[in-house]
Amino acid sequence: MRNFAIVTDSASDLPAEYFQEHDIACVDLGFNLDGVIYGGESGNKMDVKVFYDKLRQGAMPTTFQVTPEQARSAIEPLLKAGQDVLALAFSSGLSGTANSFVIAARDLTEEYPERHVEVVDSLCASMGEGLFVDYVVKKADEGVSLKEARDYAENLKQHICHFFTVDNLFHLKRGGRVSAATAVVGTMLNIKPVLHVDHEGHLIAIGKAMGRKKSISALVDHMKELQTMGEHDPIFISHGDCIEDVEYLISLLKANFPGHEIKVNYVGNVIGTHSGAGTLALFFLGSHR
Repeated sequence: MRNFAIVTDSASDLPAEYFQEHDIACVDLGFNLDGVIYGGESGNKMDVKVFYDKLRQGAMPTTFQVTPEQARSAIEPLLKAGQDVLALAFSSGLSGTANSFVIAARDLTEEYPERHVEVVDSLCASMGEGLFVDYVVKKADEGVSLKEARDYAENLKQHICHFFTVDNLFHLKRGGRVSAATAVVGTMLNIKPVLHVDHEGHLIAIGKAMGRKKSISALVDHMKELQTMGEHDPIFISHGDCIEDVEYLISLLKANFPGHEIKVNYVGNVIGTHSGAGTLALFFLGSHR
C-alpha cells in the first residue's frame, strides 16, 4: 500500500504503460522540430522511429525543460485529493527540470500547508532515471513513509550507473560534449566514445574504442567492475533506434549476468536530440557512479 503519490518526467524514457500500471503522473519535456513544438504542453506527438529517421536526414531539433507551471499542474491535483507527493526529477546536471519541480513544490506547500511535497533530483537520465524510478516505486509499494522513500531515493541515486556509446559524434559536438576536431577525427577513424553520467549528473566522456562492437563491449566491462546487483535486480537498456546493437549488447549481458531481467526502450525524443541516432546506453545498480 503506497502512502503518497509519485510524479516524474518523460526524460525517464519509461513506456506510457509503465506510468499507467504503477499510477505515476508523468510530466512531459518537449522539443521543437522544423518550427513545430512536440511534447510539453503542446499536445503534439511524434513517433520515436519517425523522429530518428528525421535526425538521420539532418534535422536539428531543440529541446525545452519542464516548466514550473507544468510541474504544478501535475502535483496540485494530488494535493487537492489529500495525497502527499514525491517528485523524481531529471538530472539537474543536464536540465532545469528539477528546479522547476522545486519551485512548484515550494509554492504549493505554502498554499497547502497540511500536505507535503518532496523533490529528489535524480542526477539520472533516460532509462537510468527510469531504473531509479522503478526502484523507488518498489520501495514505495512496501508501505514506507514519504520521508523514508525520499531518504532511500537520495541514497540510491549515486548507485544508478549510466554508461553509453554513440554511433555518430555530430549531435554530441552540436551540444558541446565533444570538440569539432574530435568529432571529425573520430568519425574518420571510426572511433566511438564511451561516456557516463557522473555523480553530479553531468555527461562525461571517459574513454573511446575502435569500432562499434568494441565500444559496446566496453559498456559491459564497466558493468563488470561496478555492478552490485542482487539476483532480482533488473538491467535497463535504452537505444537510439539501433536494434541490432541492442541484441548484441543483450547477448553479452546474458553471457556475463545470466538470470537478470533486461528491460529495453528507446531513448526518447528529448534526450535523443542531444545523443543522436545510434545511441546505446546501459544502466544498472553499482557501487558508485
